[in-house]
Amino acid sequence: MIGQGVLRECLLDPDIERVVTLGRSSVGTTHPKLKNVLTKDLFDLSSVERDLTEIDACFFCLGVTSAGMSEQAYSRITHDLTVSIGETLLRLNSRMGFIFVSGASTDSTERGRVMWARVKGKAENAVRRMPFKWTYMFRPAFIQPLHGIKSRTALYRIPYTLMSPFTPFIRRAFPNVVTTTEVLGRAMINVARNGYPKPILETEDINIAGSLSGRR
Repeated sequence: MIGQGVLRECLLDPDIERVVTLGRSSVGTTHPKLKNVLTKDLFDLSSVERDLTEIDACFFCLGVTSAGMSEQAYSRITHDLTVSIGETLLRLNSRMGFIFVSGASTDSTERGRVMWARVKGKAENAVRRMPFKWTYMFRPAFIQPLHGIKSRTALYRIPYTLMSPFTPFIRRAFPNVVTTTEVLGRAMINVARNGYPKPILETEDINIAGSLSGRR
């Protein structure tokens, strides 16, 4: 859902010359400046490396729900895959920046009792240690999907659908908890373009950065 949101904003932004998506399945969108790179194994990008060069920034939105997963399995996707892809992109683009999307309540100490938060914190810390030109961690809480965007995870999609009539009230009542896919996408573009005073952006920061990123 986050990836769909940031992809939409990247394609709409006239200053962005080229957008490359990387995944195991098509994003279902066509656009003159979009290159959809597909690979069966995201841990081995050797066959698609030629398509992953001359890139200024990576918006890493890949993620899975931890429900029903062991810590080892969840860590392999959330931490190990992030590091593996990051190392490849960094080797191919020495001046690249990297934005990692984790979530509210991520545990930077890596020692908390909540498994997903611990693993997310480990992934954040690993990214921040890598020699990218810059790194930012995005920690959204509740995200309102806009423009027909839907989560591909049923566990998230159903609650979002049920809560949609109440979302405008929730946004007014808790502005520092709720953002939208549109604002989140604009925030990522703006931070990549201009930076941000904090390396870790919570929902309040995301909304501020998103509001500063009007399309030109």
